[in-house]
Amino acid sequence: MADTAALDTPTDINSNAAKTVAQALNGILADSFTLYLKTKNFHWHVSGPHFRDYHLMLDEQAGAILATTDVIAERVRKTGNTTLRSIGDIARHQTIKDNDAEFVSAEDMLKELRDDNLKLVEKLREAKDIADEAKDYGSSAEIDGWIDGAEERAWFLFETARKG
Repeated sequence: MADTAALDTPTDINSNAAKTVAQALNGILADSFTLYLKTKNFHWHVSGPHFRDYHLMLDEQAGAILATTDVIAERVRKTGNTTLRSIGDIARHQTIKDNDAEFVSAEDMLKELRDDNLKLVEKLREAKDIADEAKDYGSSAEIDGWIDGAEERAWFLFETARKG
């Protein structure tokens, strides 16, 4: 039996409320890793006349997504909880679907990533409500920035995929 007391982190947030925030954040973390990998997949496999622009934009977006993962995991730890530990753990928590297709058109890539970012925004708004209810204002404040980033990615993807 492992000594979980070694991972106890002091917090003034009610332990049940902190656990609820941690569960929401761990779901967001799983979806963020999923979205990161999908964005990198599309970055690696995009083709067509706008290859360079799409390739660079997707790489930039993937980097922004990856940059949030450590902050998300650290918020979970700051509330006295544990976070994801493995690819399997990510798979058990993710709601954003993987895309293992051998070929995806550039247009479909952009639309799928736009929809995934908007789904992440929904999850983030739910987590913000949970954090506010728990009086976890540190998580709530971070979530504001993550919402803005996901909305910006969705906007760029929408405008880039627009016809005419």
